Amino acid sequence: MINQLHHFIGGERVAGTSGNFGDVTNPATGEVERQVPLASADEVRQAIQIAAKAQPAWAAVTPQNRARVMFKFKALIEEHMTELAELASREHGKTLSDAVGSVTRGLEVVEFACGIAQMLKGEYSENVGTGVDSYATRAPLGVVAGITPFNFPAMVPMWMFPMAIACGNAFILKPSEKVPSCALRLAELLEEAGAHPGVLNVVNGDKVAVGTLLTDPSVQAISFVGSTPIAEYVYQTGTAHGKRVQALGGAKNHMIIMPDADMDLATDALMGAAYGSAGERCMAVSVAVTVGDKVADALVERLKPRVESLKIGPYNDPDADMGPLINTAHRDKVKGYIDSGVEEGAELVVDGRGFSLQGYENGAFIGGSIFDRVTPDMKIYQEEIFGPVLSIVRAESYEDALGLVNDHEYGNGTAIFTRDGDAARDFTTRTKIGMVGVNVPIPVPVAYHSFGGWKRSLFGDHHMHGPEGVRFYTKLKTVTERWPSGIRQGAEFVMPVLK
Repeated sequence: MINQLHHFIGGERVAGTSGNFGDVTNPATGEVERQVPLASADEVRQAIQIAAKAQPAWAAVTPQNRARVMFKFKALIEEHMTELAELASREHGKTLSDAVGSVTRGLEVVEFACGIAQMLKGEYSENVGTGVDSYATRAPLGVVAGITPFNFPAMVPMWMFPMAIACGNAFILKPSEKVPSCALRLAELLEEAGAHPGVLNVVNGDKVAVGTLLTDPSVQAISFVGSTPIAEYVYQTGTAHGKRVQALGGAKNHMIIMPDADMDLATDALMGAAYGSAGERCMAVSVAVTVGDKVADALVERLKPRVESLKIGPYNDPDADMGPLINTAHRDKVKGYIDSGVEEGAELVVDGRGFSLQGYENGAFIGGSIFDRVTPDMKIYQEEIFGPVLSIVRAESYEDALGLVNDHEYGNGTAIFTRDGDAARDFTTRTKIGMVGVNVPIPVPVAYHSFGGWKRSLFGDHHMHGPEGVRFYTKLKTVTERWPSGIRQGAEFVMPVLK
């Protein structure tokens, strides 16, 4: 019998009542291992009401004591690290070592949230006018929500709810219905750490749940990570209903390789950045821009045998470099992109379409692929493939390479590999991208900085976690106060001026 999952609402496991379920498959085998309930609008609204009831008492808890809950939560995540990684790998397909790394990056945000008492300190000005003082504080928004993607079942939720909850909000998490188990387990651990029931609620669902969160007036803010078309929809719908929204979308991350670059370092970097997690990362490098044909030829010569020898296997194979894609439908979509690249005239150096793993023929496996001589008019260059496909674009000069980066509609991440400090400084200054690496292929900021792209990779004004996360999940309140001292000035009917 297939195991049926649940929601987590008001501190309890709650069975779904809509009668609708989604299948949760093992990407390595293609087998359905669990079913997840898909919430109705009424079920989502019930969770919102429970969160709204719990939030005021949680906001009244001192920041120091909220931080203590985060410290306990951090310890519980460390204690259950292997379990959480296993849940992520089994439902997503990524290797266990990759999953451990992703849980660890989420844990870093929890560690940052442990300092919430320091981050919520306001500003104070004494005697802004005679006998008048002014101070500013940051107040929680109320009920906020997060909608998270399938590729990071633990990390992306932890980029959202620890910061929101540490700031005094209650949170509704709607994880991808493809990978629900990590979110449910994290909610249980947070309550075990001491969070009030109803402060973190996990509602599984599809577009019905998303639509309810975007339109319900009790939800004050929405965090989202996913594809650009959906991110734009979430932003437009949420803001139209008066909500604060941060919606992180797709990417087409370029890595420029200069003639003076350490080619072995650049090759190692590309192998991990393009093929790690089977390319299912919004920060994956999917375009290598080589400056000069000699650089391109040297890069292809190094990359080709390494991509051909990638070890691909199920998540529990300790020797695997790369696991399967999320499901066979997405695998076929990636194959379609490779077909398109061939049809448009790109040179297919390594073709991963024919890969098959004995004993896992029904899994969503695909091999790594490399295209050379890709041009900007090609579909494989313009669109996010979200798979283990690397495109090499040959640029004649640094200026041409920089132009490719800046002209693309996406602006999530980019990198330059060079030994030239002038080139690196010019690149970091002039590139129109949100996250930039110098000899670092995946420049994901540490938790006490903020994560987010530019252009069509981010809709909204605030990046995620770090100081921006605190600003997003709080609103500014400024108080100007005077205590009577026996002085009476009478009524004033003009704009008051403090003296």
